Amino acid sequence: MVLFQGKGQDALPANQSNTARKINGDLFERFIRLIIERCGLEVTEGTIRIPVKVDGHEAFKMNYQHDLNLIKDGEVMAIGSVKTSSKDRLDKVFIDKFLYNRLTEKATPHFAIFLNDVQRKGQEGKYGISATFLPGHFKGYTVKLNPLDGVYYCDIRPNMISEPILKDHIKTFDHFLFSDMWDFVK
Repeated sequence: MVLFQGKGQDALPANQSNTARKINGDLFERFIRLIIERCGLEVTEGTIRIPVKVDGHEAFKMNYQHDLNLIKDGEVMAIGSVKTSSKDRLDKVFIDKFLYNRLTEKATPHFAIFLNDVQRKGQEGKYGISATFLPGHFKGYTVKLNPLDGVYYCDIRPNMISEPILKDHIKTFDHFLFSDMWDFVK
């Protein structure tokens, strides 16, 4: 999958790098949805209309957009965020869980699936990679805001399997497919 992303971005002219990232992100989201569908689960994307209650009564509805909604018997069982990288997106995933569950007065599981957390560094002819994952942010949000119900990487970084807190909350994508995904829809 990492090769898929890199080659896709390299195929477009340098001045269209944002377009390449957007296309790759959309394709990655679609790929993950197709995998889940092929496993036999109902999955949707897009906007959910959620009722907002005030003093126990529905005051209004608001739209809430998500990359993945795992559905069972017409009910949203879990909500997922699918991104090629957590760079500049990690905050939103944690805040989405907090706000959605506060607005709905439920404890709907939230999870995130990331392709990787690396980016190209250097200059032409001397490229390397650098990590984009922010372990301090992840740990802070997990400990002080609310832990996510699952964080999965297709290409996991070494510190994610060795550092305290990270190793307890971050898993490889196969854990989602073979175990956690099924637990979300029980």
